[in-house]
This record gives sequence, C-alpha cells and structure tokens, in this order.
Amino acid sequence: MPIEIDPTMHPQCAPLAWMLGSWAGAGVVGYPSIESRHFGQEVDVTHDGRPFLVWTSRAWLLDADGNKEKAAAVETGFWRPQEDGKEVELLLAHPTGIVEMYVGEMSPAKVELQTDGVMRSPHAKEYSAAHRLYGYVGGNMMWVMDMAATGHPLQSHVSAELKRV
Repeated sequence: MPIEIDPTMHPQCAPLAWMLGSWAGAGVVGYPSIESRHFGQEVDVTHDGRPFLVWTSRAWLLDADGNKEKAAAVETGFWRPQEDGKEVELLLAHPTGIVEMYVGEMSPAKVELQTDGVMRSPHAKEYSAAHRLYGYVGGNMMWVMDMAATGHPLQSHVSAELKRV
C-alpha cells in the first residue's frame, strides 16, 4: 500500500512514515518464565515536525474468548532517525522501572534494532538485552521481539500483527 508523506513531517522521518497513525491488533507473548498467552495491543505513532516520532504502546492479556483480561505492558518513547537515512534509535521507558536504548537500521517498510543500553531501577526484574524487528507487510504493522532476561539467553518473547485504525 502506498504511503503518503505528511508535508509537515521532518524529512529525516520519511523512512518511518509508514508507522504514523493508530494501530491495533493481537499477538502472542511467551518466555521460559511465563506461560504463552494471546494479548491485544494498541499503538499510536505521532510527530510534531521535529526529527523524531513519538511512540505510545498499551497491551493487555486476552482470555480464551479474546476479551481483555488484564493490563500487560505500557511503553512510551521516541524513534530518532539519523541524518544518514539508514540508522535509527528507539528510546523506550516502561513503568516497570526499565529504560531501553535501541539502535538499528531502517529501510523501506522495515526496521531492525538491538539494545545498545538497558537501565533498570533497583526493583525492576533482571533484563539485559533485546532485539526488535518491525515491518510494514500488506498494509499491517508486523513486529517481533527477542529478549534476554531473568537468567535466560536472548530468545523469542513476543510477536504481533497490528492493523491501522
């Protein structure tokens, strides 16, 4: 699907223009320390004309019938595309006491990142690294995340398919 570039968006953000808007969908979360479950997610991506995008994500666990069961995750942050048109940073904060700094590469309809730094409050769970991949596939946002936490090596943690709303 063609993407229109908002003329008020900073030119550095053009490779991420496909992300702009509101998204909703579902996915699967699992890890050796948690039972696999389906979850729902809503994501909002906005800009104000400066060279970054604002990211807000909310997720909740779903029951067997697909209804919201309980809140699962919240993250807020900023996508910071660099002047070279290829490198991008993603800064995320979580209410669980974790702050992540990702660095990676963007190309048309794809972004791949890995953590460059993770900070945890003294009361946050042990969490050391992550890898994320986002793609624009058939008009939808697809994404996956691998995580290293609670003594486990980097491995699959979550994936979802979101539709523009």
